[in-house]
Amino acid sequence: MFDKLEIFSSRYEELSEKLCDPSVISLPERYTETMKEYKSVEPVALKYREYRQALSDEADTREMLEESGSDKEMEAMLNEELSWLRDKIRELETELKMLLLPKDPNDDRNVIVEIRGGAGGEEAALFAAVLYRMYSMYAIKRGYQAELINANETELGGYKEVSFMITGEGAYSRLKYESGVHRVQRVPETETQGRIHTSTVTVAVLPEAEDVEVNINPSDLKIDTYRSSGAGGQHINKTESAIRITHLPTGLVVECQDERSQYKNKDKAMKVLKSRLLEQERERQHNEVARERSTQVGTGDRSERIRTYNYPQGRVTDHRIGLTLYKIDDILNGAIDELIDALITADRSAMLEKE
Repeated sequence: MFDKLEIFSSRYEELSEKLCDPSVISLPERYTETMKEYKSVEPVALKYREYRQALSDEADTREMLEESGSDKEMEAMLNEELSWLRDKIRELETELKMLLLPKDPNDDRNVIVEIRGGAGGEEAALFAAVLYRMYSMYAIKRGYQAELINANETELGGYKEVSFMITGEGAYSRLKYESGVHRVQRVPETETQGRIHTSTVTVAVLPEAEDVEVNINPSDLKIDTYRSSGAGGQHINKTESAIRITHLPTGLVVECQDERSQYKNKDKAMKVLKSRLLEQERERQHNEVARERSTQVGTGDRSERIRTYNYPQGRVTDHRIGLTLYKIDDILNGAIDELIDALITADRSAMLEKE
C-alpha cells in the first residue's frame, strides 16, 4: 500500500508543476487532460500527506513523553495526546485503503436516467413525476445540468415514463445507487376514505456511452417519425419532429420528442440507445461476478426494491443499508446527498472487507 501511496505523492507533485508550465497552459486539450489526472490523484496525495504528518506528530509526542521525567501532569497530557494521534492514524489508514480501492471506470460519466411508473396506476405515475423533480433539483444543487429526453405524461400531470440526461463531473458515481424499485406509501388525493396506498416506480441509471464503445450498424435500425404530443393533446407539434428508433437485433425501442428539431431528437435518441446497449453488454459481461457479489448496497438490479418513501410518517428508508431518515420533504426537494454518501460508504466498506 505504501509503495502505491509514494507513487501517488510523486505524481501529484509532477502534475502540480505541469499545471504551472506555460507549454501545458497554452494547449487547452493537454491542460484539461493534466487537470483531470491531477483531480483524480489529489485526494489520495493530500490524505497521505495528512497521514505522514500524523506519524511525525506521534513520533515527536513519544519523544517528549520519554523526556518528561517525573512531571506527572505533563506525562498525563502527552499520553492523552498520544492516544488521540494513534486513533487518528488508524482512521487515516482506513481512509487511505478506501481511496486506493479500484475505481468504477464509469464514475466520471454523464448519466441517462429513466423513470417508469410501476404498480399503482395513476398514483405510480404521479410519484414518477415527484422523483423526476427530486433528481432535477439534486442536479441543480450539485451544479449539474438536467436535460429532458422524452416524457409520456398522464392526464393528472404524472409520467408513465420519463427519461432525461444529467451532465456533470462524477454524475454516475453519485447517481448509480439510485437504480432499482422505489416504493411510495401515501394517501392519494383521489382517496376519499384516507387509506394509504402503496405504489412503485422503477429507476434505471445508465452511464452515457461513448461513440467508440458502441458500434451500431445503420441497417440494424428502424427509424420512424411522428408528431409529438403531451397529455390531453397539449403541446402538439404540427411537424413530424418526434423520433422513434428500433434496434432490430435486440428489439430495443427509444423515443424522443422533447425538441422541435427532428435532428436533435434523433441525436438524443441515439445517445439513449447506445447507453442501453452498453448497459446490456456490461450486464452480460458481469453477470457471473454480480451473482457472486453480495454487498450491502445490493446489485443495483432494477427489480430490487431499494427504498421506501412513507408520507404519513415523514420517513425515507433505504433497505440496502437499513438507513431511515425522517426528512422526506428535504429529500424530495433534492437533498439526497446524505443517502448517497451512506451508500458509497457501505459499498466501499464491503469492498474493503473483500480485499
